[in-house]
Amino acid sequence: MRVVIQKVKKCSVEIQNNVKSSIGKGLLVFLGIENGDGTEDIDWLCKKIVQLRIFDDKEGIMNLSVADVDGEILVISQFTLHAKTKKGNRPSYIKAAKPDVAIPLYDKFVEKLGLQSGKEIKTGEFGALMQISLINDGPVTIIIDTRNKDI
Repeated sequence: MRVVIQKVKKCSVEIQNNVKSSIGKGLLVFLGIENGDGTEDIDWLCKKIVQLRIFDDKEGIMNLSVADVDGEILVISQFTLHAKTKKGNRPSYIKAAKPDVAIPLYDKFVEKLGLQSGKEIKTGEFGALMQISLINDGPVTIIIDTRNKDI
């Protein structure tokens, strides 16, 4: 699993010109699920996201987690995070999990993230054409891949 996390002041997702979800201060999490990903990836990644200290404390040092600041989380599925661009100019998505595998893992990820954060997790819609609006705070953007847990 691969995520791109953006610390946001606010953010929303629209589907067919209708706002599906929106959050205030918190995290926008783009989630890409790869062939071979499983529940151990979900457990590790959710814990990492909830404990990630990228919010400023009173001294202006990034020392607080999303839970510490009572922040919200919006999760968006994004298979393109697994694009391979080594050959040619058209990306290959062969490593991205197909919907029959990815959807149940996505749902489990959202559920586990909610349990670990103690908050309702807002989402887009798996497989939908979505428009994301956000105000990045910092900007702060973090990439985490469960295949690189030891790095």
